[in-house]
Amino acid sequence: MKNVLIIKTGDALAGLLNHWGDFDQFIQRQLANPDLAIQVVNVHRDEPLPEPATLAAVIITGSPAMVTDRAPWSERTADWLRQAAGYPLPILGICYGHQLLAHAFGGVVGNHPHGTEVGSVDIWQTPTARQDPLFSVLPRQFIGHVTHTQSVLTLPPGARLLAHNDYEPHQAFVLGEQIWGVQFHPEFNQEITRHYIVAQQESLERQGRDVPQLYADVQEHPYGQQLLQRFAQLVHQAQ
Repeated sequence: MKNVLIIKTGDALAGLLNHWGDFDQFIQRQLANPDLAIQVVNVHRDEPLPEPATLAAVIITGSPAMVTDRAPWSERTADWLRQAAGYPLPILGICYGHQLLAHAFGGVVGNHPHGTEVGSVDIWQTPTARQDPLFSVLPRQFIGHVTHTQSVLTLPPGARLLAHNDYEPHQAFVLGEQIWGVQFHPEFNQEITRHYIVAQQESLERQGRDVPQLYADVQEHPYGQQLLQRFAQLVHQAQ
């Protein structure tokens, strides 16, 4: 059986590690699929990536890093993703991974003009999403957990928009038939999201945000798990 590669681009908040684990463990918990063979590569620590032909699928995690810093490990990963796109591999980028995919394929990433988006937010699908093999499992309006200060400002050439909201015009896109980027965090739950709000409290207050309200508005929901479990189904179908 080929591995599903989780490209780990950074570490989760230290306060989460003892109880919830790290980004790769968040993802595996939501996948809830013991039949998938998982391989984790910490690219932010310069661990080498495998040959794409040896893999069943790729998931790229979030990160506290910024794509616009153009760190050598990040640029090497972007090069590898362009190579991997030549194989029949389902690829899913989450938050930083979403932005890195956009950057790798010619989009523009930068600071969101209105600052941080964090908490549980309403997201709307585009009509294109209703025909998409991954997104069609979600309702036309769903909830996503978010925490980001950078965004995909311009989609890559040929990308099709799948989801948006009033704050973030590019919550999800697809390139070709099986390369997806999602700005929201399908691997997060209510507690993880609240940790990110608390960790950013001072910055959010400087932006004039109502931190207690953001915290109170965080909702548990099934949509992230539904998306990741559908991705796992597509991986099995592709093998």
